[in-house]
Amino acid sequence: MYEQTNIKKRMIIGVPKEIKTLENRVALVPAGVEKLVEQGHHILIEKSAGEASGFSDNAYQKAGAEITKTAEEIFARAEMIVKVKEPLPEEYAQIRDGQLVFTFFHFASSEELTRGIQNSNSIAIAYETIEKANGSLPILTPMSEVAGRLAVQSGALYLHKENKGRGLLLGGIPGVEPGTVVVLGAGAVGVNAAKMAAGLGAKVYLLDISMERLRYLSDIMPANVITMASNPHNIRELIQNADLVVSGVLIPGAKAPKLITREMLRTMKKGSVIIDVCIDQGGSLETSRPTSHDKPVFIEEGVIHYCVTNMPGSVPITSTIALTNVTLSYISKIANGGIPLLKEDPELSKGVNIAFGRITHKAVAEAFNLPYTPLKEALNGSPEKVC
Repeated sequence: MYEQTNIKKRMIIGVPKEIKTLENRVALVPAGVEKLVEQGHHILIEKSAGEASGFSDNAYQKAGAEITKTAEEIFARAEMIVKVKEPLPEEYAQIRDGQLVFTFFHFASSEELTRGIQNSNSIAIAYETIEKANGSLPILTPMSEVAGRLAVQSGALYLHKENKGRGLLLGGIPGVEPGTVVVLGAGAVGVNAAKMAAGLGAKVYLLDISMERLRYLSDIMPANVITMASNPHNIRELIQNADLVVSGVLIPGAKAPKLITREMLRTMKKGSVIIDVCIDQGGSLETSRPTSHDKPVFIEEGVIHYCVTNMPGSVPITSTIALTNVTLSYISKIANGGIPLLKEDPELSKGVNIAFGRITHKAVAEAFNLPYTPLKEALNGSPEKVC
């Protein structure tokens, strides 16, 4: 376990290859390796971890990294593991007591993951709950931007007849009415989805619970984007005529609210498409269930559901660069400051979801009715592993 001392200590940082189905991103680019090495840290990169994102082992070696043959070696040696997606069950046992793990976790969507990380006795820092003083989510934002844009690209594709969609060109053409897109949530996902859909020429409805946010967006969005208050009545009415629905609602660290019931789904057009970007946090439809890039869709009540849990993984060059643009400064802060910094830094402290078996994020504890422990108390000791 990394400990803070008066003398700057080198940290061993490990980057294993992602093993989630068709997850092509990598958690650190060679430029990031170079910066961390300059600060005195030692970087382990699993062989071929960056290839799908366009970064060769040779590029990492030139930047100063050590290439390892296996992930097992990285988990055994590294004091901090840096990943893109949450650890999978086969990785739980490799995570060591007191090891720092920095990645997207989305704990509220999986009790198995939550308990697996509790039992590892590690310190889990979740990208998605790191929060600035103004309430923004600096690491989640770029991936939400990618997912919002991808949602419209994917939705337009699945409207094709050969994909069992309605057979509709989302943007229409002169003399033919365009498709209707309903976007739930006006955060980074929703705004980027609305921009993409509007750019194609679709008729777009953008819903949110914040009137202040809607007033702002009403001024800056194209004329074919209509802002509306998000409530059950408006959602129920709008989705009946929707060709594509994109759901991007978010409660940081908590389960996504269920906005569309099966009963509502039955009123939608057959062959219409729903992209549930909220699936990482449990999904916002009663009928949603996680899917993967190799089997991205299923049909319920005649409506195509796209619920891929790692959407940005399909465009790894864009996504990896966008992600590491924002993660690198936090990796550097943690490596230089160690565990004591997690108590002191207001942004990083919100990122710690589990420490030494104790849940330190209230929304995660509430999701599974488990005990919550304040961060400073959790970091002061290591309890027995939970059952």
